Amino acid sequence: MINEIQMRRSIRNYINKTVENEKIVEILESGRLAPSGDNTQPWHYIVVKSKVMKQKIMEASHNQKWMLTAPVFIISVADVRCRIKKGISINDNSPENEVKRIIRDTSISTGYMLLQANNLGLGACWVAEFTQEEIRPILNIPSDKYVVGVITVGYPNEAPSPRPRKVFDDIVHYEFW
Repeated sequence: MINEIQMRRSIRNYINKTVENEKIVEILESGRLAPSGDNTQPWHYIVVKSKVMKQKIMEASHNQKWMLTAPVFIISVADVRCRIKKGISINDNSPENEVKRIIRDTSISTGYMLLQANNLGLGACWVAEFTQEEIRPILNIPSDKYVVGVITVGYPNEAPSPRPRKVFDDIVHYEFW
């Protein structure tokens, strides 16, 4: 597994080739199987392939035009209702602790999907440059859901070099800080 992690890159340029539905399902299945606090599994995924919808999502993501080279977008959405049963509207500034938990859990699921895409010979990139108010209306997502990220998926048309990482001993602590 460490080799998959070391080889994964954020891909921002894709070849014009359709991604097989079986591979999309495998990516989604890897996300579905991720761990979550109290096994709440707060994630939902929206698969987007249409040019019209991808264009709108790209515009909401601060016009990152490279996104349109990806044949598939997977929108990773956290459902706050798994932990908070009363009506709630969430946004980027919501203070509720449970909101943070669903975002963490859905982020784990999203990370699993990135690794599975790489494992299948695909490229992927996690995009999070948007606000809830910009992206939710495009996808008809209710206000009690939180968009964690847009994953662009496709066959890579680039092979980026590894990005610098912090030195192991600078980030690992034992017993205390």
